[in-house]
Amino acid sequence: MKADFTRWLPAIAKDSYRKTALSVAGVAALGGLALAPTAVAAPVTSGPHQGAVAAIDRATGKAATQARQDDQPVESGLTTGSATGKPPAGKPSRAQLIPHGIEGAQSRVPLDDAQLANARAIVDAAKKTGVGDRGAVIGIATSLQESKLYNLGHLGAYNDHDSQGLFQQRPSSGWGTPDQITDPEYAATAFFTALKNVGGWQDLPLTAAAQTVQVSAFPYAYAQWEEQAADIVQQLW
Repeated sequence: MKADFTRWLPAIAKDSYRKTALSVAGVAALGGLALAPTAVAAPVTSGPHQGAVAAIDRATGKAATQARQDDQPVESGLTTGSATGKPPAGKPSRAQLIPHGIEGAQSRVPLDDAQLANARAIVDAAKKTGVGDRGAVIGIATSLQESKLYNLGHLGAYNDHDSQGLFQQRPSSGWGTPDQITDPEYAATAFFTALKNVGGWQDLPLTAAAQTVQVSAFPYAYAQWEEQAADIVQQLW
């Protein structure tokens, strides 16, 4: 992504609620992780790359719950949607959130407090930038794929180039400084500002809309998170 997306962004004030990005040490502390050998950096934002995958999977408890995940969908916190199929009063409907239907098999992960806080930041940015609940679904699904909703700092030898933050945005591609792109509010606003510059994004399948912004080496990976993203947005909206 060579365009300087920062020229579209308003100045975003920093406040006492700014979340700290997770470094290698921070992610390791979450999961008691001993990281694997150095991963080969993947092109652009192929995320999550191998080093981040190892860190995120341990932080989300995937290793401990893999057998259960293989047998049934994960149900954790704000990830299961409406039990009746009808949205709670004042919440967006499934048809609004997933207007084009899902693409392929779906994945789910349990969410901890840090991930939920980051999801709320993305939903808040979707409201402020005017992309609405569908835009929020695209943003949450993108972050689930790129970082599993963790605000990742620079992972050293495990980093995918200079990608950081919820969306694995790159300072060298014009997304902002490392401090900016590891600010969840700034990162989400940058993502949605770029999304709004994609002509007809509202009519695109999720994976096409996300890929146009992210330019990932794995463009179809975003689709697997659409259902969980819709559940999260429905309950946080």
